[in-house]
Amino acid sequence: MLRFPHFLILLLVFGVQGCMTVDSAPPPAPGGAAIRLNDADAAAIGRKIWQNECGGTVEGLTSWNAGEDFPSLGIGHFIWYVPGRPGPFQESFPQLLAYMGEKGTAVPSWLASAKGCPWTSRSEFLKEQQSPRMKELRQFLANTVSVQTGFIVRRLELSLPEMQKATSAATDKERLRQNFYLMASSRNGLYALIDYVNFKGEGIKPEERYQGEGWGLRDVLL
Repeated sequence: MLRFPHFLILLLVFGVQGCMTVDSAPPPAPGGAAIRLNDADAAAIGRKIWQNECGGTVEGLTSWNAGEDFPSLGIGHFIWYVPGRPGPFQESFPQLLAYMGEKGTAVPSWLASAKGCPWTSRSEFLKEQQSPRMKELRQFLANTVSVQTGFIVRRLELSLPEMQKATSAATDKERLRQNFYLMASSRNGLYALIDYVNFKGEGIKPEERYQGEGWGLRDVLL
């Protein structure tokens, strides 16, 4: 297939170079989480995401972009909506907090009990940048980079079944799975998957195609 060389380029650039050896084990059997993320890889990948998304600064961990109705928090710019004002994007910050609860991560009490974003406007959010609560939030996010990375990896892996659903042939579904886990078996390869899907999407939405051709992660891996 014409798209297969694109996967080879990804594999050569990200999967087999860098500071981690590619796992030679076969791809995991279908079903269940299978990406193995150790502490060193979580920290290294998290630092890259932090640098790309927030400029690597602590201040960048709490942002509210002009023209938006919600703040973006953490290394992955996780969205947190104001109560009663949902938006078009998936709200991810509450999911992150739930994931942290699963992992036993200590969360500031005010944050754990919050029923939505406590700042109701961008101007209020910016005015509070040096408040004790905002400083505590930034420090909390800076201290939990590896946990945030684990959450991002979990969301990435959960996208694989959705990409397979958008794929018709059984042989293509299997090749998609094998290539996904081959890339994910190295630190650089896993980061490449995260980075690519962040900018190009999974490739399962109609708007991610043009004249029958797609550019999402699914299309690259096939």
